[in-house]
Amino acid sequence: MPTRSEPRVILLAEDDADDRMLVTRVLEKELMVRDVRAVWNGEELMDYLKQRGKFADQDSAPRPALILLDLNMPRKDGREALQEIKADPDLRQIPVVVLTTSNSDVDVMQSYDAGVNAYITKPARFADMVDAFRLLYKFWFEVVKLPG
Repeated sequence: MPTRSEPRVILLAEDDADDRMLVTRVLEKELMVRDVRAVWNGEELMDYLKQRGKFADQDSAPRPALILLDLNMPRKDGREALQEIKADPDLRQIPVVVLTTSNSDVDVMQSYDAGVNAYITKPARFADMVDAFRLLYKFWFEVVKLPG
């Protein structure tokens, strides 16, 4: 599905190993995304984005074209990480899509207030997840014009 020759990095911030494996599988196997990176929590997400600690080498932390963000993570949750990303002039242009099990109207409203670009409740069925990610990928990488 990628239409350009350069790799597009999708960064997944997800603490649940099963969900991380499933999302990565859909992106890599079903949509042929070549570069999916994953972090376990909001602190690790910010280290990746700011290239600190184990992500200090740019090769280990290329700038993502899109961030998929779970809200409920340990250490620093997705809500805190989202606020930090959108407050940082170097990071705020990276599109962030919340991908969570929460269907709470409060979470939806707070996420959009904090600057999220889209909010998706994780589909329960694998086929529905594949369909959702096809649409997500098509929108972000084939329809809209992204910075850079």
